[in-house]
Amino acid sequence: MQSIFDLLKSIPWWLWMIIFLLLIAIKDIFFNRKHTINHNYPIIGHFRYMLESIGPEIRQYFVANNREELPFNRIERSWVYASSKNENNYEGFGTDRDIYEHQHIFVKNCMIPFKIEKDHPNKMDTSFLPCAKVMGAYNQRKKPYRPASIINISAMSYGSLSAKAVEALNIGIQKANAFQNTGEGGLSPYHSNGGDVIFHFGTGYFGVRDEQGNFSIQKMKELVQKNPFIKAIEIKLSQGAKPGKGGVLPGAKISPEIAKIRGVTPGKDVLSPSSHTAFTTVPELLQYIEDIAAATGLPVGIKAAIGKTEQWEALADLMVKTDRGPDFITIDGGEGGTGAAPPSFADHVSLPWVYGFTAIYKIFQRHKLTDRVVFIGSGKLGFPAKAAMAFAMGVDCINVAREAMMSIGCIQAQVCHTNRCPSGIATQSTWLQNGINVPLKSDRLAQYFKTFRKEFIEITHASGYEHPCQFTMKDIELNVDDGELTRTLEDSFKYAKDPVEFSSSKDLKQCMYLGGSYS
Repeated sequence: MQSIFDLLKSIPWWLWMIIFLLLIAIKDIFFNRKHTINHNYPIIGHFRYMLESIGPEIRQYFVANNREELPFNRIERSWVYASSKNENNYEGFGTDRDIYEHQHIFVKNCMIPFKIEKDHPNKMDTSFLPCAKVMGAYNQRKKPYRPASIINISAMSYGSLSAKAVEALNIGIQKANAFQNTGEGGLSPYHSNGGDVIFHFGTGYFGVRDEQGNFSIQKMKELVQKNPFIKAIEIKLSQGAKPGKGGVLPGAKISPEIAKIRGVTPGKDVLSPSSHTAFTTVPELLQYIEDIAAATGLPVGIKAAIGKTEQWEALADLMVKTDRGPDFITIDGGEGGTGAAPPSFADHVSLPWVYGFTAIYKIFQRHKLTDRVVFIGSGKLGFPAKAAMAFAMGVDCINVAREAMMSIGCIQAQVCHTNRCPSGIATQSTWLQNGINVPLKSDRLAQYFKTFRKEFIEITHASGYEHPCQFTMKDIELNVDDGELTRTLEDSFKYAKDPVEFSSSKDLKQCMYLGGSYS
C-alpha cells in the first residue's frame, strides 16, 4: 500500500494535469449530450462558456466606450460612485458626449442666476431640497407627509435585496433625511433603522395578507400603528420591469424569516397574481384607496407603468366627481428596473418614462387635478440633468433604485436574478452579503443623495430659479432631428406644466420639523 502512495507522489504535477484534462475530454465526448460545443470541442468548449458567463463584465470594463454600455454607461456609474464617496466627480477637457445625438437634454441657463442670500437655507445646508408639495394635504388625511428630500429610494424588497443591503439603504436615508420604499416584499426589521418608510404592496399583499392570501385591512392598520416611521402607503398596480405580469417566489428562497415577514409558508413557492383581488374596477380602486386612508390616517398613492390610458381617464373623471383620489402617483418607466423579467416584457411592454408620464400628466392637467397629486417619477432619473427634465415635465419627487444600489457597491453585473450578485446586494447568500460594510455603505448612500441634491440645486439656480418645482417645459430643450434640431419640452410633448405653489425655501424650512418631514 505504501508503495502505491509513493508511486502516486512520484507523478509530476503536469502529468496529473494531463490526466485531468483527458478525463474531461472523455466525459465531453462520450457522456455529454446537453452541450454540442463541449461534445464537438472537448476541453476548449468549456473556455467558451466561461468567457460567455463574464461577457457583461468584459464589455463594460474593457470593450464598450464610456457612453455605450446599458442600462448605465461608464460615465454614469463613475459619477454615482464618485458622488457616493465624496470624491471629485468632475470631467476635464470638456464633455466626451455627442451633444447632437437624438434626445440629448439641454438645460437653459439664465444670464443672471438666482442669488442665495446670507440667511437662505441652502447657505447653511447646500443639500436642503424638500418636496414643494404635501402628500395628503388636499384630501385632508390625518397624517399628511411632506418628503424632506426630492430624491428617495424606489420600491426594492427584502428578498430581492439582501438584508445588509436593505439595512444600509435605510440607515443611509435616515442620514440623508429621505424616505425608502419597502417594495412589495413586506416590512422587514432591516427597514426599521430610523429612516422614513413608504409601505408598498402589490397583488401578493405580502405583510398584510390573511391566511388565504387576501388583503387584510386589519393587518394594515396594525402594521401602521406598530411602526410610526411608515409615512405613506403605495399600491402597486404594475411596475416597469414587467407590467401586468405576476411572479413566482421559489420555495428555496423563502427562509423562515422571509416567510414570517411576507406571511407565507417557508419553503413553498408563492405566486403573485397578475392582478389584484381586492378590487377589479376603477371605482373599486378609488374606494379601496379611501378605505386604507381612513383606517391608517396616512396618504395613499398608486404606482404604475403606463400603457393604455382609458382607465386613467376614468380615474380622473371619478376624482373630479367624488372629490377623492390618490394622494400621490408614482409613474414607472418601461425601461425596467431591479425586477427580473422576460426580455419580451422588459423590452416591449409599457411606455418609456418620458412618454408614460406625459400621457398621465396631460390627463390630470385636463381635469385640473395636478395640484391635488404629488407626482413621483421613477426610471433612470437619478442624475441632476435628467431630474431637471422630469421636474420641468411636472414631477414633484424622483425615486431611484439602481442608482441607489450603485451607491452602495453594485457593479452592474446584471445577475440580480441568479442569487449570485458579486457585490452582495441582490442575493440571499450569507457569504456574499458579508462583504457589505453597513456603516460605510450607509454613509455612501447618504452622500450620493446629498451630492445629487447639491448639484441639482446648482443647476436650478443657474436657470434662475430657487426650487426645481419652478422649472417649466420651456426651460429644457431636446435634440429632435435634422430638420428641426431642437425643441422645448413644451413643443415636443404639446403641453405646458401647471405652476406649483411655492413661496420660498425659507418657508419650506419653517414647515419642516427637526429631522423629519411633516408639513
